[in-house]
Amino acid sequence: MLKRNGMFYVGLLLVCTGLALLLSACEQRETPQPQEANTNKAGTSQQEGVKTELAPVTDGQTSKPDSPDNDSLPVVADPDAVTVLVNKQIRLPENYIPADLVYPDVRFVFKEKIEKRMLRKEAAQALETMFAAAGKDGINLAGVSGYRSEARQKVIFNQYAAKDGEEKAKTYSAYPGTSEHQTGLAIDVSGSDGKCAAESCFAGTPEAEWLAAHAAESGFIIRYPEGKEGITGYKYEPWHIRYVGVELAKEISAKGITLEEYFGDAVPVTTQP
Repeated sequence: MLKRNGMFYVGLLLVCTGLALLLSACEQRETPQPQEANTNKAGTSQQEGVKTELAPVTDGQTSKPDSPDNDSLPVVADPDAVTVLVNKQIRLPENYIPADLVYPDVRFVFKEKIEKRMLRKEAAQALETMFAAAGKDGINLAGVSGYRSEARQKVIFNQYAAKDGEEKAKTYSAYPGTSEHQTGLAIDVSGSDGKCAAESCFAGTPEAEWLAAHAAESGFIIRYPEGKEGITGYKYEPWHIRYVGVELAKEISAKGITLEEYFGDAVPVTTQP
């Protein structure tokens, strides 16, 4: 009798143990276990084949200036056109970079082969022709600043705004994305000695007078002429020349007008940035 009762209790114990193990297994299957995400050195979190880019850390120099108007500007339809119009009302596509930037074989006021030494190929060739023509007339020109990326323009504009205030800075410096320098078709020039480079004292110099009289012969115009500030939005800059091609440059120069006046309202744009 005792032996039979002992076997009964052993069996009952085994049944209870089995039920406990079964309930534990069911609970584990119903409760998902958290998976540890694998974050690589580039800041990318990978989990079950899904990549989530973590937000990059930036400094103040790379942030957009506080200008809601700049973000809502229409964008030029053909930024690669030699006659492209870029100003305070029409901007380039975001982070636009010309595909044919080269280093023109001319004198600059600095020695380094850096970004601002470049121009688009057609403009660079025209610049070489113009510098050679000036040299024959006894005028020795030098490049000051050519192509400028949007990122670089952000830094420059923010520095000017911090120094002189944003409203004053807008009279002589462009918001990122609206600078002619970014087209690769514009360049600031000076005399070979670098005196008055990109400064108001350049006006009236032999170099400035030669440019006003002869730049169009090589396809360049004085982009921001005197007395046209209300149209261009920028103060007089006799050092800032812009390549538009010989035919158009001669027409604009002969009529004494600006690029804005030449195009009027006929510039095709898109409202999509």
